[in-house]
Amino acid sequence: MKILALVAGTNDPSNAEYLADRFLEGARQQNATMDVEKIRIRDLHIAHFTVECYGTSCDPGKDFWRVKDAILGSDGILIATPIWNFSVPAHLKNLLDHIGTFGLDAETRSKGMFGGTPFFFLFTGGAPVPAWKGLMRFTTMHVPEAIRYFGGTVVGKDFEGKCMAGKGKFGLVVDKRPETIARIRERGRKFAAFVERWKMTGKLPPWHRFVTACYLKGQRIMGKL
Repeated sequence: MKILALVAGTNDPSNAEYLADRFLEGARQQNATMDVEKIRIRDLHIAHFTVECYGTSCDPGKDFWRVKDAILGSDGILIATPIWNFSVPAHLKNLLDHIGTFGLDAETRSKGMFGGTPFFFLFTGGAPVPAWKGLMRFTTMHVPEAIRYFGGTVVGKDFEGKCMAGKGKFGLVVDKRPETIARIRERGRKFAAFVERWKMTGKLPPWHRFVTACYLKGQRIMGKL
């Protein structure tokens, strides 16, 4: 079994990457033999997405093929990203657009191909948690919704707020938050358990099956409009 972490952090050290590492530690607590891989998107060289990338004439670069193989070879995927200016870093959005070249069917580019692969999302930002619940979560909905569109299963999301070293100062702060570290490790452990059950049975829990069925029904209705 393998879990892949795609980290969109822009800084070094990065709060998003630090929490991704704790998440993977939790996954390993659930299954010590689990294979884990972490890819830092900012280290990749992937061409800017254009519609030509849906064809055979586009060469997005060797890093894209590496990420594609890693995604298709994983049983569960974590996306960890900071929130900058009410959205995610551009390199993550560019990667999501490229993922559509294999996450959607070649004929209509509208049918998800991930077959229910579980995903978890970690967000970090400078705003407090109430701001996330009230507004910020809506500004990043396109990230999990893109994955849902590609046929992935959104297992969960977590937001860590006030990731600032001071007013107007950026830096690593989550390493000094034991409650956050424990929470994220537990998120990772539970996600690994979810992936194990999904891989063993080939079935999602009832709630996730219901959500998926509603989503697909909505797609069919929209397709007739």
